[in-house]
Amino acid sequence: MNKLTNDEIRQNVRNHYQQIAVKEVTPPPAGSCCGSPSDADSLSSQMGYSTEELTTVPQGANLGLGCGNPQAIAELKAGEVVLDLGSGGGFDCFLASRQVGDNGKVIGVDMTPDMISRARSNAVKGNFTNTDFRLGEIEHLPVADGTVNVIISNCVINLSPDKQQVFNEAYRVLQSGGRLAISDIITTAELPSEIKNDLNELYSGCISGASSLEEVKSMLLQSGFTSVSIEPKDESKSFIKDWVPGANVDDYIVSAVIKAKKA
Repeated sequence: MNKLTNDEIRQNVRNHYQQIAVKEVTPPPAGSCCGSPSDADSLSSQMGYSTEELTTVPQGANLGLGCGNPQAIAELKAGEVVLDLGSGGGFDCFLASRQVGDNGKVIGVDMTPDMISRARSNAVKGNFTNTDFRLGEIEHLPVADGTVNVIISNCVINLSPDKQQVFNEAYRVLQSGGRLAISDIITTAELPSEIKNDLNELYSGCISGASSLEEVKSMLLQSGFTSVSIEPKDESKSFIKDWVPGANVDDYIVSAVIKAKKA
């Protein structure tokens, strides 16, 4: 992180997603989870989303971004308050919305203004009245203390240059007994220097900023979480290998299911 400041890294990431957010239907073709192929539904199917899930959200909500299906592992219940870190076009929020029902609420936080506008527009199109999209950084959540039951996120925390602060904030906004259920990228081997030092394209592409399983577990425990579980999903390498053609990034990173609880 010595070549760019944390704010410069965030701005690079913000600019990357700004370009995706303003596209009419699909993001620009590229290889990574965070600059996805134009066939968003096809990629999302590989991540574990069902045909029903893909067809019950407004057109343009699914941007093909991510590395898993967090709302499928969150065991959401009717009436719960859910927070999505890095909500993008609102895809996971809308799926969660149907699970928590009219008495529940889903809050989406994203640092890109055009993403927030897109998600809000999609909510109107789909008549999702229990969603609330807020502009903010996941290191500084615009959410009150102890007001959330479940936090979900899909391949976003790896983009933060201050992951410890993200987990600290997640712990702060969760109620006692609340839980974290996210899909994210972790490293399985030391990243080559040419990948690790690319703080522009490969960082925004969910690769350079990834932490190891041990590092993620340590940060969660330091924030105060208990019952920490991190499960690498080796099958994710089938689509990760295409993120940077010819670079064999699947030798170094994998998607993981990350769960934790607040006592």
